[in-house]
Amino acid sequence: MEWTRSRIAVSEGIEMAYEEIGAPDAPVILLIMGYASQLIVWPESFCHRLADGGYRVIRFDNRDVGLSTKLNDAAVPNVIALRLRQQIKLPLKVAYTLDDMTADTVALLDALSISSAHIVGASMGGMIAQLLAVNYPERVNSLVSLMSSSSYGGMKPKILWHILNKAAPDRDAQIAHSLKTWQLISSPKFGDPVQQLRVRIEAAYERAHYPAGKARHMAAIMASGSRRKKLRNIKVPTLVIHGDKDPMLPLRGAKDTARRIPNARLELVAGMGHDLPEALLEKLVGLILGHVQRASTAQ
Repeated sequence: MEWTRSRIAVSEGIEMAYEEIGAPDAPVILLIMGYASQLIVWPESFCHRLADGGYRVIRFDNRDVGLSTKLNDAAVPNVIALRLRQQIKLPLKVAYTLDDMTADTVALLDALSISSAHIVGASMGGMIAQLLAVNYPERVNSLVSLMSSSSYGGMKPKILWHILNKAAPDRDAQIAHSLKTWQLISSPKFGDPVQQLRVRIEAAYERAHYPAGKARHMAAIMASGSRRKKLRNIKVPTLVIHGDKDPMLPLRGAKDTARRIPNARLELVAGMGHDLPEALLEKLVGLILGHVQRASTAQ
């Protein structure tokens, strides 16, 4: 199977880059990636395996990342200042929130003439996926919240400060900083080799390096707050997948997500961190396809 790659206008001022694979008339699995991460973070072999299960698989760049629209006229927030305001319960002024990014996702479905899809969201993408199921239930056939949470917070301090500690602007420093980030959050037993990580990071840098979007994504997560009360309104079949070694979004957030969504099922993956390592892809694909197939049968 070959990838189809394109960029499409989804709303006024926003165009989104997307890629798809699989039969055009097959049921859709829409993949939503996380914080400051391009669509290529979804591994090719992962997408191929899902498509081999009989699905049209679509991955895309959120606004402000990859090849989708960059909000160059929006201010670049000081995330540390936002964090301080958040701690003393002051309102946060941000360029956009996760609700806006959720609306982007719906607009992409509209632009592609897709009435509904099975939604798989990772990390921040899981937060967007949750909001999609809350606010647009008719567009969601099933939901997978992968290494995500019901609210902001809980990241290990050393990871948070590493992310907020800006590297020098040159290419080598930026790549080294990203490599350190992945090493901090990767699955301790299953993480991909350093050289493999470096190749991916270099590919992402060359495709679209855009630090301003990273700051605005973090601001959007912070300003959007907790989804705990909203999650009880989700009625679609839901699977929550989380690693027991995730240092970025602790396991308790996944447990809370599964507890609050009616009839949600929680699958813990032993030894998994905050990544999609090759060694765990077969297991993850099996969990997702099993869930999607059960949801389809139940409809």
